[in-house]
Amino acid sequence: MTGTVTLQSGQQFNGTWETSARSAKGEVVFFTGMTGYQEVLTDPSYAGQIVAFTYPLIGQYGLTDAASESADIQVAGVLVQTLAGNGAATDLKDWLEQSGVPVLSDVDTRSLVHALREHGDQWGVMTSESDVSFDGDLHQITETVSTPRHVRHGNGASGHIVCLDFGVKASMVQAMVERGYAVTVVPFDTTAVQVHALAPTGILVSNGPGDPRDLVDYLDHVREVALAYPTLGICMGHQLLALAFGCGIEKQTYGHRGSNHPVRNVQTGEVWMTSQNHGYVVKRDSLEATPLELLFENVNDLSVEGTLHRTAPILSAQFHPEASPGPKEAQAIFDRFDEMIQQGVNVYA
Repeated sequence: MTGTVTLQSGQQFNGTWETSARSAKGEVVFFTGMTGYQEVLTDPSYAGQIVAFTYPLIGQYGLTDAASESADIQVAGVLVQTLAGNGAATDLKDWLEQSGVPVLSDVDTRSLVHALREHGDQWGVMTSESDVSFDGDLHQITETVSTPRHVRHGNGASGHIVCLDFGVKASMVQAMVERGYAVTVVPFDTTAVQVHALAPTGILVSNGPGDPRDLVDYLDHVREVALAYPTLGICMGHQLLALAFGCGIEKQTYGHRGSNHPVRNVQTGEVWMTSQNHGYVVKRDSLEATPLELLFENVNDLSVEGTLHRTAPILSAQFHPEASPGPKEAQAIFDRFDEMIQQGVNVYA
C-alpha cells in the first residue's frame, strides 16, 4: 500500500508502507551515516522526529542488544529508500512493526534531503490520507524521555557523577562507567539542592531532544551545580550550559546529523571526525560577553562545537564523544573530564 510524507512547505514524497502503523507527525530530519540505524532509532535525542536515512539500504546487518541507546525506539517515523528484507536483517522490520513505528520505503530520499537542505528541517506528516494537518510541536518533550527516578550505574572507584538526564544515551553513561565512575542518572528537573545531597564529584549534563530554550526554568539549577563541581555538557547539555552562562541559541536551517562531521580544536588545530545529532547551535558572537570561550568549531560552517569556562572546570561539546555510531577519537573528551574531576581544574585552560 502506498503512502506519503508531506512537508510543511507543501512538498510531498511517495513511498510504500512497510508496517501496519501508517501515520506519524514530527520534525522531518535526515541522517547521513552509512551505519548506525539501531543507535539512531533508540537515541532519545530523536524523540518526536521522522528520520530519513540517506544510505540507500537500511537493515542489512541486523540488530544487536548492545547497540541500543535506550530501551525503546524513540523516533516518530522512518523514511528509507530500501528496507532490507532477507535473512537476519528482517529483525529490523519486525522490531519496527512490533514497536508500532511507521515506515515508508521506496522514498526518493535524495530529493527529500535536497528539499530539507533548501527549506530547512520542518514539520511533516506520514499518512495514507488526502487531508494533512500539521498541528503539533516538540515542546515539553524532555519529560517523555528523562528518567522518572534515580538510576545508578558502575562501582565508583574513580568518583561519583550525577547525570542530569535530558534524554541521555546509554553509551554516554557507559563511557564514564568504563573509567571507573559510579553514575547516578537523575530526572532533568532535579534541583541543585537535590544534586548536592547526592555528593557528586562531577556533573554530566546530557543530550536530549527539542529546543533548549524551552528549558529556561531549569537554568539556575544547571548553573549552580556546574559551578560547584567539574562539569561536562554534551549536545543539549552543551547548549543548556551556554544558556545558563548568558549565551544565545539559534536554530540551524538543517541540523548536523551523521558520523563524519569535522571539528577543530581552536587551541591546537587538531581535527576530529565526530558523530553529531542536533538542530540548534550556540551563537558564536554571544560567547564574548560570557565566562565561556570557544574550544571547538565546525570545520565546514565554523559553528560552535564546544566551549570551556574561563575559570571553572566546565567543559562542553556539541558533538557526541561517545559516538555510537561514529568515529571514536573524540572519546578523549571523557578522558579530559576524568582529569578535571581528579584535579579539580579545567585541563584545557
